[in-house]
Amino acid sequence: MMLQDKFGRDIHDLRISVTDRCNFSCVYCKSADPKNYFPHRDLLTWDEFLRVARVLADLGIRKVRVTGGEPLLRDGILDFMACLHRIPTLEDIAITTNGYLLPEMAKDLAATGPLRVTVSLDSTDPAKFARITRTPRSFEKVMAGVDAALAAGLKPVKVNIVLVRGFNEDEIVDFARLARRRDLVVRFIEFMPLDADHAWNRDLVVTAKEIVKTINPVFPLVEIPRRSPSETALRYKFADGQGELGIIAPVSIPFCGQCSRLRLTADGKIRTCLFSLREHDVRHLVRNGATDLDLAQFFTRVVHLKEPGHRINETDFVQPKRTMVYIGG
Repeated sequence: MMLQDKFGRDIHDLRISVTDRCNFSCVYCKSADPKNYFPHRDLLTWDEFLRVARVLADLGIRKVRVTGGEPLLRDGILDFMACLHRIPTLEDIAITTNGYLLPEMAKDLAATGPLRVTVSLDSTDPAKFARITRTPRSFEKVMAGVDAALAAGLKPVKVNIVLVRGFNEDEIVDFARLARRRDLVVRFIEFMPLDADHAWNRDLVVTAKEIVKTINPVFPLVEIPRRSPSETALRYKFADGQGELGIIAPVSIPFCGQCSRLRLTADGKIRTCLFSLREHDVRHLVRNGATDLDLAQFFTRVVHLKEPGHRINETDFVQPKRTMVYIGG
């Protein structure tokens, strides 16, 4: 059985946020105000996460990405990743991390099974990195985490950069150089209206067109064909060197028409779009006697309610109450 929404889109990707806690406070994601985390009792347990993943795998989910908050902060994450690998129909398992704990954990993560790792790194300058993450003296630790992931065989290692005008758009070529030098997949992400401080405006968005225009005169690019219609990134290789670039452009080049994702928040809510204004509570079901068939029917109904698109470019767009740290990156 394959989950399919009313627009004919096959749903085969699941993002699981396992915690709302993070040791960074990035300007595009999280408020600088004092931390207000969900109580632990409100978060799904590891067994509850796994049950939901298994039911969804039976319904056609083939790819799972584990996110947060910062997923490596939650005790038990290594066992959870190993358990995901034991779900036989899952074909692709990945994790997104800020990289701070990777120097100590990369080898253990690699031991859980084949795994792709994405590290968030929004500046190549230590002082600027501290300003963006609002966390001092962390740049060196994150770079050590990238190296540890490569050394542990967690390939491909991707590095994600959220570009925010006035913060880091002057480093676009530096990041392209990083991809070439270390044979990484470097992906630029347009700034989206999910920041807790509600500072987003369109003038802060560095568009896909501008990114390519900045890199091409220095390092000529060759576009790589999409591997599947639901792939979110525009992909490029260098005409004369190793490494790869990607651009995720939900603002300037929306890809909603091919969306294949569901999101599960740490507190057990299903979101059918990153910008959903409505959530669907699966925690209540798993804690109140629902059978696997009940869950499967619930997911089928929820997918049928999936929005046609995120509406960022519509005049009546409304930013969701949850910010990225509570939704899951």
